[in-house]
Amino acid sequence: MMTSHLPRDVPGADADRGTTVPAAGLRPGRHVIAVMLLTAAALDLSRCGIVMATARHAGPAVGLVSAGLAAAALTLWTAHGCQGGRRWSGWAALLIGAASAPQAAAAGFHAAYAIPDTATAALGILLAVAVLATARQTGQPEHDAGNPCSIDRPLTR
Repeated sequence: MMTSHLPRDVPGADADRGTTVPAAGLRPGRHVIAVMLLTAAALDLSRCGIVMATARHAGPAVGLVSAGLAAAALTLWTAHGCQGGRRWSGWAALLIGAASAPQAAAAGFHAAYAIPDTATAALGILLAVAVLATARQTGQPEHDAGNPCSIDRPLTR
């Protein structure tokens, strides 16, 4: 659905100079988290490619590829929500980051998967730390709960 106004978190253009000015709700941490989520999705898709290239039996390969595609889709959806300032996306990004390292370790770091599994484990830890580091402190009456992906808006009563 198209609207004639800019979202609150998108930089607007200055009418006099044509330059961009920062929006009030823009949070740099959201962009870093979204890039990390996109990288995690790319790692999930690369793992799917490795499964398809090295699979000996179709049954388990279909299950692994389906799980990888679902994980990539969920991660992309979370990145989109984070860019859009959705409240749920910070929690989802934290859960994805926290689950990435154990998931990579469960895969076993076998020869073909060593690089994507190591990268997934490291990225998962960095993603969880980034979400926690950029979360705002709760208890401030003028801000939402500590979600690094939400838009800064005062609470309405």
